Amino acid sequence: MSGHSKWSTIKRKKAAMDAKRGALFTKLAREIQVAAREGPDPEKNFKLRLAIEKAKAHSMPKENIERAIRRGSGLEKGGEELEEIIYEGYGPHGVAIIVEALTDNRNRAVADIRRVFTRAGGSLGESGSVAWQFEMKGYITVPMASQDEDAVLEAAIEAGAEDVEFSDDVAEVYTAPTDLQAVREAFQERGIPVENAELIWKPTSTVSLGRKETLQNLSLIEALEDLDDVSRVFSNLDISEEAVEEFAAA
Repeated sequence: MSGHSKWSTIKRKKAAMDAKRGALFTKLAREIQVAAREGPDPEKNFKLRLAIEKAKAHSMPKENIERAIRRGSGLEKGGEELEEIIYEGYGPHGVAIIVEALTDNRNRAVADIRRVFTRAGGSLGESGSVAWQFEMKGYITVPMASQDEDAVLEAAIEAGAEDVEFSDDVAEVYTAPTDLQAVREAFQERGIPVENAELIWKPTSTVSLGRKETLQNLSLIEALEDLDDVSRVFSNLDISEEAVEEFAAA
C-alpha cells in the first residue's frame, strides 16, 4: 500500500476521530462549499460529487451537505469567503510535505501551519520548494474483500488507468487527473465498488526513515490535519506496516 493509503488506514483506526467529528464536518462542509462554486448540481460538477460522497462516507448529515451546497453556490447567505491555498514544507529529516488549506483568513492559516512545522522540527518552505517532488493524480481505492484481482485490473486498464497496486484488502488505482471520472464510472458500470475517489499529490519517489523518525513525521502530519484551516496533507514518507500499527495504537 502507498503512504497515502497507509495514512488513511491510520486515521480510520484512530478512535479519537469520533471526538473530532464536529471539526471534521466543518472541513467537509468547506470542501463542498468551494466545489459548489462551479455549480450546485453534482451530476454536472464532478468536484462537487466527490466532495459530497466523501462527506457521506463520514456520515455527515444530509442537511449539512445541502446547506454547504446552497452557501457555495450563492443560493443561501452566510457562507465564508474561502480561499484555497497550497503550502509546502519539510518535516523532520527532510520529508517533503504538501498542505492543502481552505481558509477565510490567510494570515491565521499560515501562522498556524508554520507553528506546527517549527514545533515538530520541520520548516515551512516557499512556493515550489517541494511540489516538484509530487505529481497530481487521480486516486481510487477498491475494497478487495469480494473482488477478483484480474477483473479489477482489466477494468482499470480498459478505462485508461495508469497504474494499479494491490494489497491484501484494497486495490489502489492511479489515473491522470482528467481520467478520474471516467475510470470511476467504468468501475461502477461493472459493479466494482469504489471506496474512495479523489485527486491527490503522489510523490515521484519516497523517503524511508527509521522507526523514531517516521513516527515524528506522522505526528507532524496529524498535527497539521488537526488545524481548522487544513483540509489535506501529503508527504513523500514511506510508511512501514510496523509504523502504521504503532502510531494507530498510540
